[in-house]
Amino acid sequence: MSAAEPGAATPGGYDRRRELQAFDDTKAGVKGLVDAGVTSIPAIFRHPPASLDLDAGDDAAAIPVVDLSGARREEVVAQVKAAAETVGFFQVVNHGVPGELMAAVLSGVRCFNEGPADVKRRAYTRDTARKVRFSSNFDLFQSAAANWRDTLFCELAPVPPPPEELPEPLRDVMLEYGEAATDLALRVLELLSESLGLPGDRLREMGCAEGLNVVSHYYPPCPEPYLTLGTGRHTDAAFLTVLLQDGMGGLQVLLDGAGGNGGRRGWVDVPPLPGALIVNIGDLLQLVSNDRFRSVEHRVLANRSRDTARVSVACFFNTDIKGSTRLYGPITEGTDDPPLYRSVTVREFSARFFSKGLECRPLDYFRLGH
Repeated sequence: MSAAEPGAATPGGYDRRRELQAFDDTKAGVKGLVDAGVTSIPAIFRHPPASLDLDAGDDAAAIPVVDLSGARREEVVAQVKAAAETVGFFQVVNHGVPGELMAAVLSGVRCFNEGPADVKRRAYTRDTARKVRFSSNFDLFQSAAANWRDTLFCELAPVPPPPEELPEPLRDVMLEYGEAATDLALRVLELLSESLGLPGDRLREMGCAEGLNVVSHYYPPCPEPYLTLGTGRHTDAAFLTVLLQDGMGGLQVLLDGAGGNGGRRGWVDVPPLPGALIVNIGDLLQLVSNDRFRSVEHRVLANRSRDTARVSVACFFNTDIKGSTRLYGPITEGTDDPPLYRSVTVREFSARFFSKGLECRPLDYFRLGH
């Protein structure tokens, strides 16, 4: 069958829906397949050849590095503005998040995923009412092809979960890391506000970091990494993302001439930089900036290591998705530009994303004239 038909069965008898359900019922995730000794990936993980262009440019300079304490504020604002308007991604150093805290949260994620299988099964759920949940591929039953990764989802703000709901390896570190990442996000939002010619507290007062979902990905070694992806191409359906990656690499950003890359459109590696955190613009920040900031497509390659898993921790900053009824639309004050998007609640925006899956880009749906 075509990989674009996630619920269909072929004349030869392959029932994709049944295979998806069988995989989900194990509650063991992708790591369970690896632990079982698979030497080829199941068909549900095979991506269409057109989506597996794995060549990437080695243009590390395409992803700016911003020193948050190494220059005059005007210079930092200018650097953040340039990155947000072109690449949509930048790495930050001297950001104030302690290195030992970053190391501890990565270690906790690794320990949970490599810990007892029965502990993970008890946490495995697709019940979105639960603040802490473990699963493989949130869009398993919507996507055309599954990704080779497992995920621990933690809703930390506006109301954090009781500590006992967090997995034991992360109980003492996850909330502390979330607070530190939030402090950084608020600093970046101030810089972004100023780069739009607005008061520094404008985006913060709009609630762009009231909500925080921490999404920790575990990418096990893949026996056939050229047939699948760790995370398919997508944009982030939030205002801002702060990403902590380990030293393995695999994250790629799709850039065009506007973002460097020699004037050509193509994938560019985001190289691991010791001590750095990655910041990227989300769809909602592109919407409220009226396309002045860019939410850029990115992906993660399948893990090509034979024996070591890749770990990352993404902090997605949003408003209070469940409680807020505020309408968000383009900020056009100080410009002559007409609004490019209709106003929308974040709940409606997020519902569009979760109903369609990772590769859906809700931003396009809310563009005027769509």
